[in-house]
Amino acid sequence: MSKSFFNKFFRFFSLCLLLNSSISPARSSSALAAWSLNSNGVLELRTKSNSKLKAYFQKGGNTFGDRFWIDFPGELKNPRTIEGNGPIKEIRLGKPIKGKTRLVVEFSAKNYLKPLNWKLIGIDQNRWKIKLFSLPKNSFKKIGEGVVSKSTINLEANKKPINSRKRNYDFLRLPNIKRNKFYVVIDPGHGGQDPGAIGIGGLREADVVLDVSKRVKNLLTEKGVNVRLTRNNEVDLDLPLRVSVANRTDADLFVSIHANASRGKRRDINGLETFYYTGWRGRLLAKKIQRQILKVSPGSPDRGVRQGRFFVIKNTRMPAVLVEIGFLTGRLDARRLEKSIHRKRIAYAITKGILEYLSKAG
Repeated sequence: MSKSFFNKFFRFFSLCLLLNSSISPARSSSALAAWSLNSNGVLELRTKSNSKLKAYFQKGGNTFGDRFWIDFPGELKNPRTIEGNGPIKEIRLGKPIKGKTRLVVEFSAKNYLKPLNWKLIGIDQNRWKIKLFSLPKNSFKKIGEGVVSKSTINLEANKKPINSRKRNYDFLRLPNIKRNKFYVVIDPGHGGQDPGAIGIGGLREADVVLDVSKRVKNLLTEKGVNVRLTRNNEVDLDLPLRVSVANRTDADLFVSIHANASRGKRRDINGLETFYYTGWRGRLLAKKIQRQILKVSPGSPDRGVRQGRFFVIKNTRMPAVLVEIGFLTGRLDARRLEKSIHRKRIAYAITKGILEYLSKAG
């Protein structure tokens, strides 16, 4: 088939078909266990053993970009759309028909693709890879869900430490800093008559973030950090008062903890993000916290470190960030945030990000 003919009629073609399936697709869960689209343009997959995959490409039209997708046996329980970056417009996971799972990569307008050269390769009985394009290193951020390789650090987030009575998450190895040198203000968002976001099953933002904030305070205190919470209980605190607590005590850092909600309460939207207002110090603190919370939330999309004009981080005089620890309206995030064990993970992650920043500060 010539390239011009392919472009004109937008025909589909199957890239390859590897390994026979031993799964009964109509009655099984999805064979897709994890996936990762890396910044080198390689899509990696982990599936159930000996699954049969089919891969396709469709040339873009006036209303959509080029699309590549793979069909897996077994039915996906949680259809969702994940925002892309760089050459990737978005990634969609759905169930085109009963008993099937489909992973779709839709590309942005610029065409980096040579699909006639693509090959889907089976690395072993449950891992696969395909190189979709070549770009300079770090041209876009890695996108993925779950752990493709067993050596990936995210596996550690699901391990139970041997000695967990006092430390449930020793794998995070909280850094040591000089004791009684730093003062940090932790701000649990909302409270009292302002519950914040209301999520699946009536999960309240004010309750979740207060629990996480108290855990962060306890961990930082054990490391010798002087910590102040803007609120210790269910009270409605004005934004200027929250800022005043930090400014009048001349705190070294201000960290406001929140949980997200999507418009229309869409259950397919999940993810973690951290905001700063301005300056390299605020950005550095945000990057360190974002990196850690992603480690303990495998599969939850990375919505990135971003600038924001939130009152509490705009008006504080010290490096300040606002952390969104997940979507209470999202299936994945809400299911985690309602559990005490995950809130502990998030608290440890935020604490580690703060301590890493403070260790660099002196």
